[in-house]
Amino acid sequence: MRVSFLSENINKKISFVNHAVSNRSALPILLNLLLLAKKGKFFISATDLEIGIEVSIPASIEEEGGITVPARTFYELLGSIPRGKIVLYTKDNALFFETDKIKTVFQTISPEEFPKIYDEKGDKITTLDNETLGSDLPKVVLAAASDAGRPALSGVLIKKEDKDGGFLMVATDGYRLSLKKGEGGEKSAEKKDKGPLLVPARLIRELISVKDWAGDIGVYSSAGNNQIIFFLEDAVLVGRLIEAEFPNYEKIIPSDFSTRTVVDREEFQKAVKTCSIFAREAANIIKLSLEKGKIVVSAAAPSLGETSAEVDAVIEGEENEIAFNARYLLEFLGNVDSEKIIFEMTGPLNPGVFKLDGDKDFLHIIMPIRIQG
Repeated sequence: MRVSFLSENINKKISFVNHAVSNRSALPILLNLLLLAKKGKFFISATDLEIGIEVSIPASIEEEGGITVPARTFYELLGSIPRGKIVLYTKDNALFFETDKIKTVFQTISPEEFPKIYDEKGDKITTLDNETLGSDLPKVVLAAASDAGRPALSGVLIKKEDKDGGFLMVATDGYRLSLKKGEGGEKSAEKKDKGPLLVPARLIRELISVKDWAGDIGVYSSAGNNQIIFFLEDAVLVGRLIEAEFPNYEKIIPSDFSTRTVVDREEFQKAVKTCSIFAREAANIIKLSLEKGKIVVSAAAPSLGETSAEVDAVIEGEENEIAFNARYLLEFLGNVDSEKIIFEMTGPLNPGVFKLDGDKDFLHIIMPIRIQG
């Protein structure tokens, strides 16, 4: 193998690939990157057997071939060199890395030992456009559990809604839930309907991390390998689907409300952030009091004192109050960009429903906290 490329063409993509490198593994090959020059393209791949990432780099291919190289050292070396041309070539099972002033030789492992990231493309499920990637996915995945203790809650459910390519995304960690309907753009006339897919939240977060250059993303499912495969503009992201039963989310979505509030998102966010300073010392509890023309956000900590902040709001229905975990409120408010937030509730012990003004296809639910008095 012999290839040359510009360092600026590899830097942003090598950090993405590095996310799939195993931190510690009994298999030395999983600590390596696969470098492959074929069919006029230069590919870099990594996998920890949970996810796999492959990117293609613009390069001049003088000789095709492949090799694997220690990922951490290769990544750090790339990050330390100045912009300019890099030449890679193999000789006697070693990889030579050269710039105008730097010459490095890496010990390698045969590429034959590197696991194949995916065998087949599978069937196309939908297409995710840039708006979905940058705006919709972040506000859905925030509700997924961060640990894998309950596998079903650590994923995002994606399922087709109709034959025109519409789809639904849902995530919940048991304390909150996000739901978004989207248009997939796939006028599908497939004879067999694909069942719901439970995608690891980690994969969704990886997609979001490259929203600046990912382009439109083709989503494919390989039933035989139980894999979901995302085809980006110059990359492929692969992961195993979660085999677990997703909760019946529909039954916890309230069908009506007794109080409806419309409030400015930024003002509301500032008030919650201010009161969260005190909430940190009191189980992170924030209380919302819905009164005529305003929401009073408050928090009290026995060791500190108490604080409150008023936010102008349009209140319809009866006055009410409810308490939430401040972190959940702040994460929701920080991941949406609507000017106005709509909040609906039926009582202090029932779920609170948050919607976005102008987006009828999204809702976010937070379970309340019972408070004394």
